[in-house]
Amino acid sequence: MLKKKHYLALGTVALVVLLIFSLPQRATSRLKLAVGSLFLPLFGLLNTAQQLPGNAADVVMPRRALLKEVGDLRNENQQLRFQTMQAAAAARENDQLRTLLGWQRQVPWQLKLGNVVMRDPANWWRTLQIDLGSRDGIRENLPVLTPDGLVGRISAVGLTRSQVVLLGDPNCRVSGLVADPAHDVGVISAGGPLDYSLLDLTYLSGNADVKPGENVLTSGQGGIFPRGIPIGQIVDSRTVEFGLYTEARVKLAVDLGGLEQVWVMVNPQLNP
Repeated sequence: MLKKKHYLALGTVALVVLLIFSLPQRATSRLKLAVGSLFLPLFGLLNTAQQLPGNAADVVMPRRALLKEVGDLRNENQQLRFQTMQAAAAARENDQLRTLLGWQRQVPWQLKLGNVVMRDPANWWRTLQIDLGSRDGIRENLPVLTPDGLVGRISAVGLTRSQVVLLGDPNCRVSGLVADPAHDVGVISAGGPLDYSLLDLTYLSGNADVKPGENVLTSGQGGIFPRGIPIGQIVDSRTVEFGLYTEARVKLAVDLGGLEQVWVMVNPQLNP
């Protein structure tokens, strides 16, 4: 009985083969195409399964390498923002500087990245410490900033750490320039005790017409900070001393309370 089934199956196969060979050439080609299309997805799936481990090995990166790449991209982005900041400062004074005797060409800012390593809770809004020191080329009075604007200056230097005195501290006075047609200049000093992000711009001329929203930049006067670093924006203004001076409140561009990293400018070029 079993052999009879074998003979029947063999006969059926032989009959199918004879039918295929007896078909016209066009029909034979279509039949091959139909059979191939049935097995092609299986071959593609098998090939994909074989390549999957290799592709997965290429895509998956160690977490440490991924974090390093993210950090490098963040630092590169901040460097580009500093270049944009400096270019904007140069453009604002370009026409005027071309006419001044003794003008020096601006050189690119040289910046070193420092991490905030300590803050005194009792003096949170006044000072902080960073992990850069004299061995890194840091010295007193170098400007400290972020891509958003000015932070303060180096006030003390150790071998591996330095102290930064922040804007708003009485020991960190800055000459501020209002980016208005009159280019009014005043002094940035401590503001009220309730909001440390608001500082006073004092000693503006009595006829200064500063308006809310106008930008305040470093003026380059005073011997520490180069010209053109953003400080903040005018909030409001008032006359004092019976109209002899004008004072304005300035909203800082940098959140001094949330600093984790800062940049130290190691080659500040001051106005001649």
